[in-house]
Amino acid sequence: MTFDTRAFRNALGCYPTGVAVITTEVSANHHMGITVNSFTSVSLDPQLVLWCLDRKSDRYHAFTKAAGYTVSILGTAHKDVSSRLAGRGNHSLDGIALHMTELGPPALADALSVFECKAEAVHDAGDHAILIGRVIRFACQDGDPPLVYFRGRYGALAQA
Repeated sequence: MTFDTRAFRNALGCYPTGVAVITTEVSANHHMGITVNSFTSVSLDPQLVLWCLDRKSDRYHAFTKAAGYTVSILGTAHKDVSSRLAGRGNHSLDGIALHMTELGPPALADALSVFECKAEAVHDAGDHAILIGRVIRFACQDGDPPLVYFRGRYGALAQA
């Protein structure tokens, strides 16, 4: 039996996900970001979250070796930022509205919620790594509807 990778990816795309940007410090006062839709909670006690990173990503080593990172949950106003940080190449945070954190890596300004995380573990999982972070601080605010990703396109969650 042959496995149709494209059909598998399309089937996975039927599951709508939220969108987050993860930021980390590369060197003193130099930060980078990456867009992910694989963010989820793991544990309430201790407070753990996870996200996944393609092992072929040009940002793989920066994030898997980082002491910590900040997760910003995006609203619809962040669609352009999400697109910019989703692909290869332009992973600089220059020109993006940011909010400094106590941990160091900045959060996106007006993010719906922010999680400052110390790196807890990295696990190999096929062509990706699973990064688990221990949440040391978090914040949540009202804002735009959440940005969602469904069938390869951005969208918004309808407000009840």
